[in-house]
Amino acid sequence: MTGQRGTGALAIRDGVTYHPGYLGAQEQGDLVAALRAILEAAPFFVPRMPRTGKPFSVRMSNCGSLGWVSDERGYRYQPTHPDTGRPWPAMPERLLQAWRDLAPGAPPPEACLINYYDTGARMGLHQDRDEDDLVTPVVSLSLGDTAVFRIGGTSRRDPTTSLKLASGDALAFGGPARLAFHGIDRILAGSSTLLGGPPLAGGRINLTLRRVSPATREH
Repeated sequence: MTGQRGTGALAIRDGVTYHPGYLGAQEQGDLVAALRAILEAAPFFVPRMPRTGKPFSVRMSNCGSLGWVSDERGYRYQPTHPDTGRPWPAMPERLLQAWRDLAPGAPPPEACLINYYDTGARMGLHQDRDEDDLVTPVVSLSLGDTAVFRIGGTSRRDPTTSLKLASGDALAFGGPARLAFHGIDRILAGSSTLLGGPPLAGGRINLTLRRVSPATREH
C-alpha cells in the first residue's frame, strides 16, 4: 500500500500544505521498524533549554548527516549524538522519497528530527530558524497518536490555525510560512495503535526533515 504522494493536498494558509493520509498503513509500519533500528544506534535523549537547563517534555533523536540538539550551550546542529558521540544514522529511503514528493526541486535534506511525544508532552509555539537555509521548506510526517497542531504567522501575535495531524499525515511549510510560529498543543492518547513496545510505547512520533546548509538549486 502506497501513500497518496501529494494527492488530496490542502492549502491550510499561504505556504502551508497539509497532505492527509500521505503514508499508507504498510508504509507507516515499515517506517516504524526502520525507526527502531535508528534508535538502537542513536537512542532518545532529552533536550534542555539554553541557559536554564530545563528539560523539554519531548524526547528526541535524529537521522541524517546533521542532527538538531539543545542544551545550556544553545540550539544547534551537529554531526554526532550528544550522549554517545557517534554519527547520526542515515535517513531511510522512504523519508528521502517523502522529501522529493513534498518539497519537489529542493536540495536534499540534511537532518531529520525524531521527536517522541508521550501523552503529556507538548511543544510551545516556536520558529524553525536555527538553519542557515531559511528558504527550503520544512517537511513533517506524523506517526502514532493524533496531535493537535497549531500554526500562525511570522509574529507571535499573528492569528493561528489548528488542525489534527493523524498517523500517516504529512505537512510542508515554506515560502511566506517558512518562519511561521507553530507547535503541538496536545496529544490525543490512544487514538492510534501503531506505536507499541519500548522505546515507542504509545504516543506520537513526529519526523521533521530540514535542509540546514544553503545549496544552489538546479532548474
